[in-house]
Amino acid sequence: MHTKGMQVVSFLLVLLVWNANGDDQQEGGACGYGNLLSQGYGTNTAALSTALFNNGLTCGACYQLRCYNDTKWCLSGTITVTATNFCPPNNALSNDNGGWCNPPLQHFDLSEPAFLQIAQYQAGIVPVLFRKVSCVKKGGMRFTIIGHSYYNLVLITNVGGAGDVKAVSIKGSGSGWQPMTRNWGQNWQSNSYLNGQSLSFMITTSDGQTVTSYNVVPQGWKFGQTFEGGQF
Repeated sequence: MHTKGMQVVSFLLVLLVWNANGDDQQEGGACGYGNLLSQGYGTNTAALSTALFNNGLTCGACYQLRCYNDTKWCLSGTITVTATNFCPPNNALSNDNGGWCNPPLQHFDLSEPAFLQIAQYQAGIVPVLFRKVSCVKKGGMRFTIIGHSYYNLVLITNVGGAGDVKAVSIKGSGSGWQPMTRNWGQNWQSNSYLNGQSLSFMITTSDGQTVTSYNVVPQGWKFGQTFEGGQF
């Protein structure tokens, strides 16, 4: 088995994460993505422990996982999951008995469909090898504009390449480039008045790569709308 570049951690199957009705699948979440199915993330998603989540900066990153060293429960093959949520610590439980997401543990909390691709249902928790990999997404990055006139909050989703965004700048057709601040998850904030201007975005991911989407948001946009831009 080829394991170069992979680290050993453990992850837990939490059955309540998955709902067969689809629309109830993991709404909201600490990355702000909302409904993961309608956003295109599907069910190959993971909530990360504190040690991996990095206060939300890891949102959107992709990881390859392989069940490791458990011949009773492991299945062959690997899966790639996107980091879409936070698995909070439970300090009332010990790290080896229920407190799987307690610091300093590196832990992936998977949806049931994702878990069943690499381990048997009855296992519940298994060790895995993992490594960060490039995200492959269909279509361009998506920009959802929420907030109000002096509080522009932009949710950035469907990011390819490294996947996790570390810097964002915004430019209105009547203004220059301005850096945005990360509010939470992958929601980025600007306090400038940009109503009535077409908008451009400059996105930089954790590997230092940058993609600029010029005038991706046309004049006359409204809060609540989503627009598609370039891709890594």
